[in-house]
Amino acid sequence: MIAYLKGKIISKNPASVILEVNDVGYFINISLHTYTAIAEKKSCLLYCYHYLKEDGQSRIPVLYGFSEEAERNMFTHLLSVNGVGANTARMMLSSMSVSELEQAILIENDKLIQSIKGVGPKTAKKIVIELKDKIGKSSIPISGTFSASHNTHRDEALSALAMLGFNRQAAEKAIALALQSNSSIGSSEELVKTALKNL
Repeated sequence: MIAYLKGKIISKNPASVILEVNDVGYFINISLHTYTAIAEKKSCLLYCYHYLKEDGQSRIPVLYGFSEEAERNMFTHLLSVNGVGANTARMMLSSMSVSELEQAILIENDKLIQSIKGVGPKTAKKIVIELKDKIGKSSIPISGTFSASHNTHRDEALSALAMLGFNRQAAEKAIALALQSNSSIGSSEELVKTALKNL
């Protein structure tokens, strides 16, 4: 099991990064939160989760990376809930910060969790019921939010939504609505979170 990888960033987008470690390139799936954290960096350390993706009769190894250990722990907790896969867990961590998600679980706000694309009412309730005690017991410090480049919020948000599997036309419309409702949005991460509510 790979605990973490530290190396040079070869390429990155809002959904993945290629990290060179000792002359080996690792393709790592990331959340929008992690992308924002590494957006301006040339090298980074990512806490990793080795996921086995079901593909017919075989299982394909997939790496997920996180800028914070707290985010990886939340990802692991989410995967322990029946019906929550890696893509849904990543979507949740791209839509809400770890602290926001923890808060929603602890106060049993399943309606807020349900507002995340791909999370239905039954799954939201399961997440609250199954994770409330686990989250309450694990008290990991959560660092503050990171700043992203202010020049290309719209393009980065559009790219992020496309990488998360949304239709480009629908994503553009959602971003436009998000900007109309709040013109003071200050980062691509915030823009994606707002746009996700319109999808």
